[in-house]
Parts: sequence; C-alpha cells; structure tokens
Amino acid sequence: MGRSPCCEKEGLKKGPWTPEEDQKLLSYIEQQGHGCWRSLPAKAGLQRCGKSCRLRWTNYLRPDIKRGKFSLQEEQTIIQLHALLGNRWSAIATHLPKRTDNEIKNYWNTHLKKRLAKMGIDPAGETEEEKNYWNSILNLVNSSASAVVPADEAYSPAPEF
Repeated sequence: MGRSPCCEKEGLKKGPWTPEEDQKLLSYIEQQGHGCWRSLPAKAGLQRCGKSCRLRWTNYLRPDIKRGKFSLQEEQTIIQLHALLGNRWSAIATHLPKRTDNEIKNYWNTHLKKRLAKMGIDPAGETEEEKNYWNSILNLVNSSASAVVPADEAYSPAPEF
C-alpha cells in the first residue's frame, strides 16, 4: 500500500533553483497562495515537483525567515535544547522564531558541534551528570563568544516545555 509518489518523475528539473524559478514561485504564491503543493508547480509554470516547491518556499523564500549570523542567545538556546531534545530540529525550531529547522541543523553541524568538541565537550552526552554540566558549558561558550556581555547577563534558562 503506502503513499502514492509526490509527482511524475519524468520531465522534472532537479538540482539548484534558478533566480527565474524562484521568481515564478514567489509570484505565484503572492498572487494565489500555496494551496495544494502537488498542483502548484504546473499552475506556476515550474518543472519541479510539489515537494521541491514546498521545501524551497519553507526553507528559503518565505519572507519571514531570519537570515544571517546567529545571536549568542540563539546559540545558547540551540545548545540547551539539543541537550534536552537531541536532533529533533523541528522541535528546536519552534523556540527560535523565524529560523528554519534546516538552518538550525546546518548551523549545529557546521559551527556549534565543532566548537563544543574543541572545548572537550561531547554534545551527544546523555548522562544526567552531563546534562547538569550544561550550565557551566554555557558559561564557557559565553566567555569565548563574547567578552562584552557578562555570562550571568547573557545566560537565559532553557525554555520550559
């Protein structure tokens, strides 16, 4: 049984999106809304599948997405929530307005995980002792990331669930 394929694979473009494709998708969604993602590509004049259009909109083209450098507070939130939730990026993203789960995951893998590893910290540590140790880790991150803001002012407790 299972789910039917998201689209017919023949004749569809794969790979990087062009600025023209982005503009077609943006224009269509601004005028019509996204509605049904499966039927959107044909209506918008795109040779892409609906899933590709949905992901492009969700992760790159939405006007409310925050781009650029992560703040110290955002980094702290990611570290704290990753300690609690692991690699549940969508759950973590709900606590970082305007950041996508994909962007948070990429930032964790390319920046935060490596920084913690250089500090001798295992970000995947799951023992109770390691979880209790996160407060001192955050102080270390604060002191290495920003000498301007005192650690006790920069620290914000983990959000309650």
